[in-house]
Amino acid sequence: EAGASVEKITVQSVKEAMDLTGLLYSPEAYATWRHKIEKSPEVMFSKILERFRSGANVLAADFIQAWQKLLDLRKQYNSEVLKYDAILIPTSPIMPPDIGRLMNDGDFYNSQNLLALRNTRIGNLMGGCSITLPTGVPSCGLLIMGMPNQEERLLRIAQACERVL
Repeated sequence: EAGASVEKITVQSVKEAMDLTGLLYSPEAYATWRHKIEKSPEVMFSKILERFRSGANVLAADFIQAWQKLLDLRKQYNSEVLKYDAILIPTSPIMPPDIGRLMNDGDFYNSQNLLALRNTRIGNLMGGCSITLPTGVPSCGLLIMGMPNQEERLLRIAQACERVL
């Protein structure tokens, strides 16, 4: 018995933040890597190239508005989860998909890729810190997320969780 309690919660701000990712990630990625991407686009995986290039068409006003909304959602998220020591979720909500189908079915690739990244995006969007612990089951990690700038505290929590796992 570890002395911990686990409570299942729904955090509305996460859903709203996820809806902003198309306006946030691709424009930033394209702006950051545009010179390398366009110099040698053939070296980049085509599906990622397509996603990055989609950022070229996002208006600056839409990008800035999305960031302003995200900053508000971060405040809401922090108030929603402040009472918890940590947020625990699977590092990835899916097991590794069939590689053959990934390579040959673009829609399947896009859906599985975005789903595989979903849980780690929460920490990225909300500006918190996180760590993944192995669980002993292949491809199944436990993602432990904490509040922004609380890395030392999160490491202590992760160490306690690791003893139980």
